[in-house]
Amino acid sequence: MIDVSVEELVALDQAHLIHPLHSASAHLASGPLVLVSGQGAVVRDIHGREYIDGLSQLWNVNVGHGRRELAEVAAEQMSQIAFASNYSGQANIPAIRLARKLVEISYPNMQAVFFASGGAESNESAFKLARSYWKMQGYPEKLKIISRRWAYHGVTIGAMSATGMSAYWPQFEPRAPGFLQVAPPYCYRCELGKTPGHCPIDTAEDLEQTILREGPDTVAAFIAEPVQGAGGVIPPPDGYFTRVREVCDRHRVLFIADEVITGFGRTGKMFALDHWNVRPDIVSFAKGVTSAYIPLGGIIISKPIAEALRALPPEQAWMHAYTYSGHAVACAVGLKNVEIIEKEGLVQHAAEMGDRLIKGLRTLESLPEVGDVRGLGLMCAVELVADKKTREAFPAASKVGAKVLAAGRERGILYRNRGDVIEMAPPLVVTTEQIDRIVNVLGESIRVVRG
Repeated sequence: MIDVSVEELVALDQAHLIHPLHSASAHLASGPLVLVSGQGAVVRDIHGREYIDGLSQLWNVNVGHGRRELAEVAAEQMSQIAFASNYSGQANIPAIRLARKLVEISYPNMQAVFFASGGAESNESAFKLARSYWKMQGYPEKLKIISRRWAYHGVTIGAMSATGMSAYWPQFEPRAPGFLQVAPPYCYRCELGKTPGHCPIDTAEDLEQTILREGPDTVAAFIAEPVQGAGGVIPPPDGYFTRVREVCDRHRVLFIADEVITGFGRTGKMFALDHWNVRPDIVSFAKGVTSAYIPLGGIIISKPIAEALRALPPEQAWMHAYTYSGHAVACAVGLKNVEIIEKEGLVQHAAEMGDRLIKGLRTLESLPEVGDVRGLGLMCAVELVADKKTREAFPAASKVGAKVLAAGRERGILYRNRGDVIEMAPPLVVTTEQIDRIVNVLGESIRVVRG
């Protein structure tokens, strides 16, 4: 029961709520889209209108909305003990059990888990661990972190410094020292001017040349999303991560897989590097671990790193901590969420629905504005261009992507955009009918904006 009018909500929102990526002038005069309920892949606003959640809100509601069993397990844990510190000498049962489960379902070389509350905290933890690990190994100068352009790793100071999307930098610079970016395997707009067949070789070569230029004894880690998400849904070509792993091994550089978006079934594998049979040294996770029903994140670490941590004497304890690390309620929800993913076969379902989505989107390639269709599993994008032959982008001022998003919303689909790249990643429970509607509405929206 909503006990406040829409007008009052709009006024309260404008007066008191600072939104992420906030721009008050960009808000609609009618106020925000206020969502009040959801079921599966569908959400409803305060007016009762329904939308297909084409991005799982923020890539994270993997098992869909309205899962009562997740609410029930949270309430049960709260009634027993809501918070139990995981600081040295204490623990709680859900945190212990979830840590074991994450090790079981992730890569074979993983052994231990450190919990955080979200993706940026997870990546901050990974950076700090990489630096401290090399100090333990007698390489105190190995401090630099290499990421990729168009990467998104969060917007805390360290994570923002690794994020390769320049729009996030200007208001907060200078960025933290010791962070560098290399070319991504963005085949449609290759920075290196190479053909797609050369992409895995040349983009990995750019990483190696950067390591050599900086000095291998100064580089701690390379971080990469298996599929770059917010930067435009950029899946790598086959062979890319195999070469990345070889480069990292050759120069004693840790490989951090940022699976904040790609983990827990999003790409049709429980964790995405399994598509290429590659093993990272550290996995950062968040989002899908609880399907966003409660904040949780963390890092899963390999056996050598875990053993190095455990060998530290008491006077050299790993001095990294968050109050809510291993929060009992969040971990209880995480356990139940993973159980749902496994029990309902949602990883395989994501693979099947992802195949249907990418095939459907490719039917839009006949439209003159559709330059590229790409994706992996339930993580896809359509890049709109002014000229298909030259791949010329639309002028930024024309805001074509934003207009397509607005047209989609009017037709009951919520997408996301990075400029003129339309991104979509519906919940893993999405149906065939909903997939087809996501595709059809996108086509309609592009045609409407074209005029």
